[in-house]
Amino acid sequence: MEHSHIVHLIDCIDLEIQEQEKRYQFDAQSGLKQLKSVGVVLHPISITRKSFGYADYPEISFRLTFPLDTSNFRDNSAIECFMEGESSVKGVLLRMDGQKGDFRLFAPDFPDWIEDKGVGIKLAPDHFTSETMKSAVRQITELPEVKSLFEQIHGNESFGVTLDPNLTIDFQNKTLNESQQTAVMGIIGNDNLAIIHGPPGTGKTTTLIEAIVQSVKLGKRILVTAASNTAVDNVAKGLLDKEINILRVGNTLKVEDVIFSSTPEGKMQEAKELKEIKKLKIRAEEMRKMSYQYKRSFGKAEREQRNALIKEVKRLRKEIRAIQDYFDEKLFDKAEVILGTPVGLKNALSSTEQFDVLFIDEAGQMIEPMAWVVIPFAKSWVMAGDPFQLPPTVLSDVASQQGFSISILERSFKNCKSIYFLNTQYRMRKAIADFSSRYFYKNELQTPEDRENNGNHITFFDTAGTGFDEKTGSDGVSLMNEGELDLVSKIIESEKLDTRSLAFISPYNGQVQLAKEQLSNKIRISTVDSFQGQEKEVVILSLVRSNTEATIGFLKDYRRMNVALTRAKEQLFVIGDSTTIGQDHFYALFLEYMDEIGGYRSAWELLG
Repeated sequence: MEHSHIVHLIDCIDLEIQEQEKRYQFDAQSGLKQLKSVGVVLHPISITRKSFGYADYPEISFRLTFPLDTSNFRDNSAIECFMEGESSVKGVLLRMDGQKGDFRLFAPDFPDWIEDKGVGIKLAPDHFTSETMKSAVRQITELPEVKSLFEQIHGNESFGVTLDPNLTIDFQNKTLNESQQTAVMGIIGNDNLAIIHGPPGTGKTTTLIEAIVQSVKLGKRILVTAASNTAVDNVAKGLLDKEINILRVGNTLKVEDVIFSSTPEGKMQEAKELKEIKKLKIRAEEMRKMSYQYKRSFGKAEREQRNALIKEVKRLRKEIRAIQDYFDEKLFDKAEVILGTPVGLKNALSSTEQFDVLFIDEAGQMIEPMAWVVIPFAKSWVMAGDPFQLPPTVLSDVASQQGFSISILERSFKNCKSIYFLNTQYRMRKAIADFSSRYFYKNELQTPEDRENNGNHITFFDTAGTGFDEKTGSDGVSLMNEGELDLVSKIIESEKLDTRSLAFISPYNGQVQLAKEQLSNKIRISTVDSFQGQEKEVVILSLVRSNTEATIGFLKDYRRMNVALTRAKEQLFVIGDSTTIGQDHFYALFLEYMDEIGGYRSAWELLG
């Protein structure tokens, strides 16, 4: 009989895929205009380049013919390429950068209509990832070590190892503070699960990299993963700086040049096999073009000739893949550390591969079943992150209410006693860090001497009584507050802020879209969720909510505010309505803190 939580996870995965199907439904009832308005369709697109990628799948570069909201189109999103009257083709979005992007099609060739007018892409339910997660969850009870970890995480007893007081390490990074060194030693002595708890600005990735370097020195085989490609690449760059032999697998289209040389594609550029593969690809492309001569109306002889050409193309591609697979196998054997997202690693590794340690970075943003996809590849595990920052994104409200948005890190925190808290933040001035330290970290988050206050570093501009009320955007969902945006311009002017060192953030996408229309394009403009893990010298935060009912919506997720309040290095300006937010306990404490440090100002000071 399956464990009740395993059944629960599978049910939640189904709820999530059902929500995706509902949101991305493409039929006569939900026309293009409606789907474009909610940001799940990009149409029309203009094709700028076609090529066959490393695994010989068709890859397409495109641009939008006029500006559209692309915030829902994230790297690795499942998509479908479509045109009216034609069968759509499934694929994956590789990259979205402003109004340009790239996607890969899961097809042997490009559709005949790909460069015709009216082509678009839409978000699609990610059945592949869902089935991968369900399969991983079902296998938990079949793998003794994995089952043991699962039972520890979901049991009632604490587990983990006690730090060996006699353990000594020759640290490669001599700048690590005491809490970071303790974390590294705890990881080296770990044979089960260890957690690096890294609040904002505490050098979590730096600590993680040192732990990986020390593990490699001990001859351990290491696997590294994270929910996002960005987090994976940050670790990859740090390891390359330490001259570790890494292999970065998965979606590598956006990786920097320094990392690309450590991908299978990059390593192939210097390989003797490249010449043979190029010859085969040229031959396959010749065959493919010849087959296109028969793509319209033709007789039996032409049909047989086209089928023969297509069959030869498939044979050549199979030969190319066999050469690449053999080449990749040698790369995996030589690499000291292999990195990728969970699904990227699952696709790249054989099911029998075993590593000594799996490091999961940004584990606070990874839903639990995604972690079980990669956990079986290792004998011990390290999770790094902060359960008091943003949780994983879950579309289904029902699944979220049932705990599906609880990350693998948050689940593990409950019983794991091998938790190493990084206690010194190096990012922010003390005044910016102190409120989060008090509310989230038991006042244990320290600030070094060089980040002590030397002026006013955090200001709350209160819009109460100004009439700056929230409004609903044209989509009927997103919230915005035009008055708060007007105040942003006045703050920039009165404080003489350099827009190049400034970020504007808000919890609400509607406000962010409006800001992109009204504020200088030199300013970094982002939702709070998208800005997690980033920082800027100066940050202006717009809370948006202002209503007579004191309704604050998802401002109630205080972890989002922890992220928002800890992005600024030198100066933080928060704009909000105290009468709306002040009736909530968290924001009441924040307003008290602003009074205490002399950071409270009325918006009327700038409006008068």
